[in-house]
Amino acid sequence: MTIIGIDPGYALVGYGAVQYQNNHFKVLEYGAISTQASTPFTQRLEEIYIGLRGLIAKFRPNGFAMEKLFFNTNTKTAIDVAQARGVLLLAAQLEGLKVGEYTPLQIKQSVCGYGRAEKKQMQEMTRLLLNLPSIPKPDDAADALAIAICHCHSCGSLIGY
Repeated sequence: MTIIGIDPGYALVGYGAVQYQNNHFKVLEYGAISTQASTPFTQRLEEIYIGLRGLIAKFRPNGFAMEKLFFNTNTKTAIDVAQARGVLLLAAQLEGLKVGEYTPLQIKQSVCGYGRAEKKQMQEMTRLLLNLPSIPKPDDAADALAIAICHCHSCGSLIGY
């Protein structure tokens, strides 16, 4: 199966496309959809939508995984990220993709075996699980790949895929 993992945002949307077969991962591509701060917010949302639709067309995934929204203090940022998440979810829905949403705790548990793992641990385990020569950059892409790994582990079986 092919999965696209997404680390949502509005300045950078991290993505990672992986194939998962027989408990083995193959990285297809990772990176970030970026938008400029000087661009009107609605246009940034459009750029995110178009960028994700392009990735879906390119990889034809079986599934789509995204981090659930989590924030501590900055509600303005959380609201903007929530709007970007809505656009990303809409793009996946319009393509008929099954969507998995995971908390940071679930992602860390799945990738590291410990729900309170540090960012450096997450990045190194992602690198090891995907057999990459170095930790993926930007950090948003590394997070997106971890989300894709979590989704693959959470699927359990290929029933329905």
